Amino acid sequence: MPPDQSWLSPAAHPVYTRLVHAELRRLGFTADAIRAASDVDWDALQQDNQFLSLETLSKLLDSAIALTGHPGLGFAVGMHTDVSAHGPGGYAAVTAPTIGAAVEVIEQYSTLRQHLGHFVIEQHEPPVLRLDEEQMPLRLREYVLGHFTNAMLRLLETVSGQPLQQEVTLEWPLPRPDWTDQVAGYVGRWIFGSDALRLHLPAGLFEQACLGADPDVHRQALRDCEHQLQHQRRGGDLSERIKKRLLSCEYRYPTLAQMAELEHMTPRTLIRHLGNEGVRFQQLLDEVRSDQACWLLEHTELSVELIAERLGYQDTSNFSRTFRRWLGCPPRAYRQRSQATS
Repeated sequence: MPPDQSWLSPAAHPVYTRLVHAELRRLGFTADAIRAASDVDWDALQQDNQFLSLETLSKLLDSAIALTGHPGLGFAVGMHTDVSAHGPGGYAAVTAPTIGAAVEVIEQYSTLRQHLGHFVIEQHEPPVLRLDEEQMPLRLREYVLGHFTNAMLRLLETVSGQPLQQEVTLEWPLPRPDWTDQVAGYVGRWIFGSDALRLHLPAGLFEQACLGADPDVHRQALRDCEHQLQHQRRGGDLSERIKKRLLSCEYRYPTLAQMAELEHMTPRTLIRHLGNEGVRFQQLLDEVRSDQACWLLEHTELSVELIAERLGYQDTSNFSRTFRRWLGCPPRAYRQRSQATS
């Protein structure tokens, strides 16, 4: 498996980057300034619902943190994370009978929205939630932990109708950051240097009824969650499955006919199904090659010639022309710009 496969695999729904964009606008940054801070197309993220790779998500968060100069930006974004951002899991949570049941919904269906980490109920009374980290880039850990903390608190305040922050003790799995004073009001008490992120909640909270408790709506929301979860476990849409296959093929990309055989269908049927999803096989192959080319240029010292060969190009000049079409600049210029930014 290529070393970049985990970085280029799906990590999070683009709704979480839209929340970052909204927070930057709230802080007074113009749309042009936000676009100029990163190579990633922020505008496309307003429309696309395909999960972002960890690499793309990291670039966006890096640029947002650099723009604000505040690693604790995640706390502010989490504070403005509405329940609707959690998708069907959010709707199932707010209509659950009790707050404990709402938390169990989020615990069970968090993968429908992201693969960075998920809260688990470590203790029921008094309630303690622990964040189990999954894909968590070290340089973005402060941001992501802050976002998860306040997004969960925002959810709990929505379903309970009560302000909870000052009643919460937060165990923070990092040393005391120098920006603590900027977010001091988000929780009642901090404990630094813990072995995991934990939220200690008020006693009896889980037994309280949710404000929006609605048995019929809750059952329908759970059915939607289960449907999406089963769809995800089957590999998602055909285009998602094909991209995952291409990412894991160690740079030896199958032809359309070979991919059709892997999917147990004819090439004509594969083309038709992809067309129904609005994509072509060559488009998916180009996206994977483009992502892998950028990753190799940014994170390795391989020559452009070797990268071209690894990606299946016999002619380096052909790779350079194709890369320019993808990114608007030749590979060497992209690498120099990336190194300068780093």
